[in-house]
Amino acid sequence: MAATSIARSAATNLSLPLPSKHSPSDHSPRTTLKLCPKRRRCGVVLASLHGDGNGKSHHQVGGALDLEDLPFDDASKDLHTLPRPLSSTFASNSVAEGSRLRVAYQGVQGAYSESAAQKAYPNCEAVPCEQFDTVFEAVERWLVDRAVLPFENSLGGSIHRNYDLILRHKLHIVGEVKLAVRHCLLANDGLEIQDLKRVLSHPQALAQCEHTLTRFGLVREAVDDTAGAAKHVAFHKLKDAGAVASSAAAGIYGLKILAEDIQDDSDNVTRFLVLAREPIIPGTDRPFKTSIVFSLEEGPGVLFKALAVFALRQINLTKIESRPLRKQPLRASDDNNGGFPKTKYFDYLFYVDFETSMADHNAQNALRHLREFATFLRVLGSYPMDGSML
Repeated sequence: MAATSIARSAATNLSLPLPSKHSPSDHSPRTTLKLCPKRRRCGVVLASLHGDGNGKSHHQVGGALDLEDLPFDDASKDLHTLPRPLSSTFASNSVAEGSRLRVAYQGVQGAYSESAAQKAYPNCEAVPCEQFDTVFEAVERWLVDRAVLPFENSLGGSIHRNYDLILRHKLHIVGEVKLAVRHCLLANDGLEIQDLKRVLSHPQALAQCEHTLTRFGLVREAVDDTAGAAKHVAFHKLKDAGAVASSAAAGIYGLKILAEDIQDDSDNVTRFLVLAREPIIPGTDRPFKTSIVFSLEEGPGVLFKALAVFALRQINLTKIESRPLRKQPLRASDDNNGGFPKTKYFDYLFYVDFETSMADHNAQNALRHLREFATFLRVLGSYPMDGSML
């Protein structure tokens, strides 16, 4: 789905509770920001990149990609208020200098996404949001400075919702964080594993601990997120239920850790991407990764031809993923099938990550080559790789 439509009411509620340390029994209401929706202009905002026959490139609006109802600000901005690109040096120095960045994540306190935000920016103010959509909008509306969102897990695969949202919104990838996921079985004080009959958590967390939970004889119940499960168990003082969540969630909500590292596979890693309003100016002073998305015409060998532009230049691809176009998922073939009904093909978007900075001439030449036959091409970001040991 290239452009996921979001139903909106007359007022958009961004549930951005101000982070504070509180006990599970605290019943005080949360502070919620209510924002009126932005004025929107319907039509295509993302442009395809094509050559004009004279060796020059230009933006052509429309083409084979039909992305409707994308955000677009009608009000013009003063030049001094427009976002400026960040250098990779500035992005890293902002942490060392103790800058108090506001970083949005999906979930509640104790979520793995909060840990990823704190790993990316140790001095940040982590701001919890209820939904992935809310995180994107919080950055776009200047409520926060950055967003940290999960995009793929080594066991569960890609989080498709976020791939759809990053295409819909106008944010840039400025970094990545790899976080080892270590699940714990949590319960209220005084309880042991044999006292539990059921366990609550996110569906992926439950799946990742399936063998262990089966051995414990626990019935699985799916909820929105891991930390939310821990909060629910603590708030309602459940005596027959536990939660699969992080050790950080146990400390925040006053729960007891009954078992640690209960995931079936120890190599459980989630890759988070850091998003900002401004792109990073890519450099060559450290390993960089670049993420792009493109679409192609239907035909034999077209995808092979697209991937060859990287292979010819010794550029290593680390990820490739296809997603059907939501607005035009099927296309009829023009081939003559001898009287048989025309063949219908899926139209796809291809998301690709490769290990080269856009400051490298090889990467620039590869994308020039790709846009000669791609019907749509967008660079999502060129950013420093996370080379930390997990």
